[in-house]
Amino acid sequence: MPVPLIEYRNVTVRREDNVALDNLNLSIYTGEHVAILGPNGSGKSSLIKTITREVYPLLKPDSWLKIRGEELFDVFELRAQLGIVTNDLMRACTRNYSGLEIVVSGFFSSVGIWPNHHVTKEMLHRGHEVLELLEVPHLAARNTDEMSSGEAHRILIARALVHDPKALILDEPSSSLDFRAQHELRQILSKLARSGTGIVLVTHHLPDIIPEIERVILIDRGRVVRDGAKAEILTSEALGEMFHMPVTVVERGGYYQIW
Repeated sequence: MPVPLIEYRNVTVRREDNVALDNLNLSIYTGEHVAILGPNGSGKSSLIKTITREVYPLLKPDSWLKIRGEELFDVFELRAQLGIVTNDLMRACTRNYSGLEIVVSGFFSSVGIWPNHHVTKEMLHRGHEVLELLEVPHLAARNTDEMSSGEAHRILIARALVHDPKALILDEPSSSLDFRAQHELRQILSKLARSGTGIVLVTHHLPDIIPEIERVILIDRGRVVRDGAKAEILTSEALGEMFHMPVTVVERGGYYQIW
């Protein structure tokens, strides 16, 4: 069997008096397009924060979080494996930096370029290359605090892609976006998925799940409650059980909506 890109084994996380992750078991492989879906408070954000080392699991036997088979990893090495875009990062990046500066700062795991950073021509070339890929080269010279939410999201995705990571992990990517910006973001994610970048989408918003995603994982109260093919998981019965209310799931053109 191939080594999982991300592997959680019996991972438990406590945040203050609450159990955010409860003996979580989950594996995601290189090249997979996966959606992790759950209601508010289900543990989705804590799941991502364990990867970024903002929170740590409880130390116990037969429990681990591994990235490509390794429990210990350097943050710079992690960035080369996984491109991570969160709303916390979104708030940190709305500063007086140009789009290109934010993108290139991904090489240094920073927000913006600092005096001690040595930016090479190759880095600048890669930054422009990724902005072209995301169809926003015109944002290179614009300050991020002058951008719309949709434009800033693309800049952060570009920042995450400068290392050519194995997977792009997005936390609630459509948060704060209007209808048009949501549509444009989904088109870009579909483009990346088709180009070979693994997509791991963490959300509570069903329409975020692009057609290229094949696998859906439902998480509730810090545990995986269902995991399988998208058509088998995105059903009225399964989502109604998770959200604790009667729902109707409708699929159209590869996208799903809940009523």
